Amino acid sequence: MISFKVDDLKEMNAFLKIFSDYLESENVDEDSVFDSRLVSCELISNVLKHCGQSAYFDGVLTGEEIIINVFGDRPVGAIPKPTLPEALAESGRGLYIINEVSGGNIRVHGNKITVILKRK
Repeated sequence: MISFKVDDLKEMNAFLKIFSDYLESENVDEDSVFDSRLVSCELISNVLKHCGQSAYFDGVLTGEEIIINVFGDRPVGAIPKPTLPEALAESGRGLYIINEVSGGNIRVHGNKITVILKRK
């Protein structure tokens, strides 16, 4: 398992590289590593942007699943089922992409968002 705390976007990429390297060392295919990084980046960015707090990350590989948990210090509240946003919409694309990439495997538990990706 890889765990870290991100306080700003500047340090996010360095931490996500550690997670990507971990997945690659476990022979996870390139597409699944890309999807994992995409989901992680979107979730961390959303916590930093919309919650105004640090983002905490846990990522683990369990057999054929990559489990990503991102959470802040406070509950995130209800997250509606993402729908395809308008082309020029200012928000909503990230959650839509996460939902599509994960096949809808998104769960919210208090202040934690869990996304489960299947290895390809």
